[in-house]
Amino acid sequence: MQTTAVTHHLDQLHIPYTVFRHPGPVHSLEQAAAEREQQPEQVVRSILFRLAADEFLMVLVAGPRQIDWKALRRTLNQSRLTMAKPEEVLTVTGYEIGSVSPFGLPRPIRILVDESVLAQEEVSIGSGVRGTAVILKTADLMQALGGVEVVQLG
Repeated sequence: MQTTAVTHHLDQLHIPYTVFRHPGPVHSLEQAAAEREQQPEQVVRSILFRLAADEFLMVLVAGPRQIDWKALRRTLNQSRLTMAKPEEVLTVTGYEIGSVSPFGLPRPIRILVDESVLAQEEVSIGSGVRGTAVILKTADLMQALGGVEVVQLG
């Protein structure tokens, strides 16, 4: 497995993880979970939102869970926000949609973790490379994230 910005970051923090490479293209959350021998709720999605012209926020949410936009706006005390466009995701995170991770980012971004992520003992996140995921214990994910905010957005 090639080293990615994500695995490099986790290695520097001495966070244990496993890299999983899908045998072919991934077309759904359910397929990704099944191939990883996980439940869909264990697949953590890293979603980038644009708050202002050059201000972004990442939300980590468990699998199929939908983010309540009203709750997110209330949490941020923000009346307007949008999901980042694919080209913004690539520019801001350095990753394509489908491989986005909260680690190895080119610049610091505020990260919120939906409480749904904490319901699982083990999760998988984007590795920075499409078709490849990083599997780790939720406690290790939270340790690697540091002092992020845990919120209720679902």
